[in-house]
Amino acid sequence: MEISFTGQRALVTGAGKGIGRGTVKALRAAGAEVIAVSRSPEDLQSLALECPGVETVCVDLGDWSATEAALSDIGAVDLLVNNAGVALLQPFLDVTQEAFDRSFDVNVRAAVVVSQIVARHMIKRGVGGAIVNVSSQASQVALQDHSVYCATKGALDMLTKTMALELGPKKIRVNCVNPTVVMTDMGRANWSDAHKAAPMLNRIPLGRFAEVDEVVHSILFLLSDKSTMITGSCLPVDGGYLVT
Repeated sequence: MEISFTGQRALVTGAGKGIGRGTVKALRAAGAEVIAVSRSPEDLQSLALECPGVETVCVDLGDWSATEAALSDIGAVDLLVNNAGVALLQPFLDVTQEAFDRSFDVNVRAAVVVSQIVARHMIKRGVGGAIVNVSSQASQVALQDHSVYCATKGALDMLTKTMALELGPKKIRVNCVNPTVVMTDMGRANWSDAHKAAPMLNRIPLGRFAEVDEVVHSILFLLSDKSTMITGSCLPVDGGYLVT
């Protein structure tokens, strides 16, 4: 099944590393024009060298006003991937206001403001489009020291469904992917300890964590014309974790 995005323009947040970076590269390879958004100028610079032709925007998406200013003249976008996220892990009794606010600012609020900007352009142009939010299995199961992170991802799942309900009549589809631990650089660093990883792996029928490309392929499917009757869905990319 070949997927082509030739003639379409995509915006990807959290594009500097991991899933976001992989999504940018895959979209470019499939023919899309891509706008990469990250708060790291170094990551954007290296991405532009690795993937010529990518437009870059450097902004902290946790800042609503700065995000609106940075993306106000972004122009036509057909495809949006809200991938930016932070994981500030603390035991529930030790959760700080700073960690709580930052987590919701980036993991939820940023998806709201970026989606508003993009969807308003789609509606004004009279065209449809596709939005994919990158959520997590943590939206559906409690994980130790993840109280705030789980809460943000639960919120993102319901945001996805509500966006799908309200934007569907405008021919804008909205879905999310819900990966297990993904073997990004951060994922490898955080889960390389066999003692820590064992309880999680023991609950995954396939017996391993996800690779970046496996999440990227799921995102591309939901963005593509191969999924035109799918909206409001939360797609697990978890090796069966949620069935156990």
